[in-house]
Amino acid sequence: MAESFAFEMAAKVSEKLGSAAYERISLAWGVREEFEKLKQTLAAIRAVVLDAEQQQARNHELTHWLKKFKDACYEMENLIDEFEIQALRRQVLEQGSIGRKVRRFFSGSNPLAIRFRMGNKIKKANEMLNDIAAKTAKFHLTKKHEINVIHRERETYSFVKTSSVIGRDEAKQHIVNFLRDPVDEEDIPVLPIVGIGGIGKTTLAQLVFNEESLKSYIELRIWVCVTEDFDIRQLMIKIIKSATGRECKDMNKEELHKVLQDCLNGKRFFMVLDDVWNEDKKKWSELKDLFCKVATIIGTTPQYDLEHLSYENCLSLFLKLAFKEGEEKQHDNLVRIGEGIVQKCKGVALAVKTLGSLLCSTRVQHDWELVRDSELWKLKQEENDILPALKLSYDHLPWYLKQCFAFCSVFPKDFEFNPLYLIPLWMANGFLQSPYENEEPEDIGNRYIQELLSRSFFQQVEDKFLTFTFKMHDLVHDLALSVVQNEVNSCNHYSTGNVRHLLFDLLKQDGSQLPNNLSCLQSLFLLDEEGKADSESLIAKVISRSKHLRVLHMSGCSFEHLPNNIRYLKQLRYLNLAYNGNIKRLPNSICNLQSLEILDLGGCTRIEELPKDIRYLISLRKLMVTTKQTRLQENGICCLSTLRILAFFECENLEKLCEDIQNLTALRELYIEECNNLVSLPQGLKYLTTLENLAIVNCEKLDLTMEELELERKEDGSLRKLWIGGVPKLESLPQWILLGSTKTLQHLYIGELENVSRLPTWFQDLTSLQSLYIKNCPKLSSLAEGMQHLTALKRLMIGGCPKLSKRCIEETGEDWPKIAHVVDIIVES
Repeated sequence: MAESFAFEMAAKVSEKLGSAAYERISLAWGVREEFEKLKQTLAAIRAVVLDAEQQQARNHELTHWLKKFKDACYEMENLIDEFEIQALRRQVLEQGSIGRKVRRFFSGSNPLAIRFRMGNKIKKANEMLNDIAAKTAKFHLTKKHEINVIHRERETYSFVKTSSVIGRDEAKQHIVNFLRDPVDEEDIPVLPIVGIGGIGKTTLAQLVFNEESLKSYIELRIWVCVTEDFDIRQLMIKIIKSATGRECKDMNKEELHKVLQDCLNGKRFFMVLDDVWNEDKKKWSELKDLFCKVATIIGTTPQYDLEHLSYENCLSLFLKLAFKEGEEKQHDNLVRIGEGIVQKCKGVALAVKTLGSLLCSTRVQHDWELVRDSELWKLKQEENDILPALKLSYDHLPWYLKQCFAFCSVFPKDFEFNPLYLIPLWMANGFLQSPYENEEPEDIGNRYIQELLSRSFFQQVEDKFLTFTFKMHDLVHDLALSVVQNEVNSCNHYSTGNVRHLLFDLLKQDGSQLPNNLSCLQSLFLLDEEGKADSESLIAKVISRSKHLRVLHMSGCSFEHLPNNIRYLKQLRYLNLAYNGNIKRLPNSICNLQSLEILDLGGCTRIEELPKDIRYLISLRKLMVTTKQTRLQENGICCLSTLRILAFFECENLEKLCEDIQNLTALRELYIEECNNLVSLPQGLKYLTTLENLAIVNCEKLDLTMEELELERKEDGSLRKLWIGGVPKLESLPQWILLGSTKTLQHLYIGELENVSRLPTWFQDLTSLQSLYIKNCPKLSSLAEGMQHLTALKRLMIGGCPKLSKRCIEETGEDWPKIAHVVDIIVES
């Protein structure tokens, strides 16, 4: 199935080659004639690729030909990248004020030599395509039109809410009763829930986990996802984190036993171990011994076999997802076809959800019939196999979603994604495309995630203030691995194919086990959390063998020096060195990487200073900084006019940010955390008219007051999310930060503000505010007047504010009338 990418890949390359930008580039470098030949040959091959993809199952030679064509498309992508890189280098060279010094910095930038070299590369690409085109005649291929794809036009669902779950009331009540029944105090009862993949075991567990009637009965609720690689130590760490929020990664087993015992002993707790696949009795015995240190014995009860959903419940779920409420009454023809589809799903909830979500965007009868009558249902399959339903849904994904979805299989099955992490990886690999001119890649990525959530390829896990997390169902992950075949490899899944995206864990494997063929590698995730391996020399070797890397992710590694040959990774767009506690400085040659879009140095607490030529990283969109500097150098970060996201973490000595911050005219997100010597923010901050998210957290010396004279001028603001917490000097919320944004702010978090005693009078002007979180403000004694006018406010959470909590008691509290209109209120006493 990986070869089905060939048609869309060719389309992507053709589109770039035919763009106005490449017309200009080909003219500037004197290679227009060769470019035209390349486009024509590519178009001729692409015209018959769909026929080739449909015939390949019966012709292994054709499969090999398709693979060669797909590899050629990757090569052309690399060639296109080189032209873009040369254009970026020229852009830096042509900046008026730098001249000879910069020309020395970019050694090897002789225009004549570059033109000769690039001309030769295009000729070689033409020869490669001509060779592929010459072999088409022997296969007798015909031109075919593009496969019908069901596109989304209506509003997407993020996930199915608890209130929307159908047909599990009886099962939920059975488990709730089991938890309520008195049991011998010496026992820890265990109830296994079993059933085929996709039938709804996790959904049932979530229903019980969130059951309101149990919250007063059970003191502690713990949710842990168990991986196939069943590791007791890792499981203990996860249990402790879920129960307490505490990270214990550096502890040995004995220390973890003690923490776990202190955490659970004497408490009535409810723990869900989700996604349990391991059947190794020895490991389960070890887990039993672990809990015997907390209670005398683990009791067991007969397993609960979760039944298939009834046909009636499946149909109800399908119609709920495929239509708006009541809309099915207008489409009797589609309902009849839907009944046939539901029968083929055999009572498996995940199959029903994926196909219902797929068809929600089309009312064309032929589209529904294609799903019902697909040849995929006829494939040989095990009893209760739902892969045909998942493959059907996958086949109807647009190309741009297919490649994003398939890429995610490089991560383990239990991996929790969030958009802030995943979207930059998609962006670096060139996956984000938009029909709309000037749409930001970050916005495109968010659209993709919402669409994959709506089709049940992703499942939302947790909603957080600045982001949310989601994961892939195990069976969906299996599907992703099946479609990428040899191109994506995670730990323990190696092959002899052309690996393009690789995750390699040095705790589990020796560096000598790396695949020999890395010439096609585009993404490398190198894991070495305990710093046991000589990862520095390993990285240098990988770089020397991987000239086309777009993503180099080495978070948590602990080498002292970044190899200097990193300067040769001209296509590198994503470099993550976060939480490396040993590295002191980066080679200045890193500033040669004009394609670099994301640089993450967060948590690198020993970095003495940032590279002096950082301003030459003219494509940088996201920068995470930890540095020991007290001041940032002039003509540095604030010259990066392309920055969208800027974060300062654990900059223990930093006293001031760059004063010319207003030059960051594209900045959308700014995060300042654990900068305890920071004394003030630059006044230019109030002129950042594109800023949408601002977080200021745990900065103990920071003074956010500003003279009234300085408040007079303020451009229109655009803040949507604001987080202020852990700023002890603050006595009142700083009005200057919100000037111009009172009509745009949607989410506000204020916490750990020990000296704030009241909310300002202008609080009632936040007419777009949708959610408000107030945590650990012990002196805060009342809500602001006029809050009842905040009609957009839908969610209010108050905790760790004893005076305020009393005033917000439902019906009787003095401040209750101000918030009675809010739908979702949580007030912790």
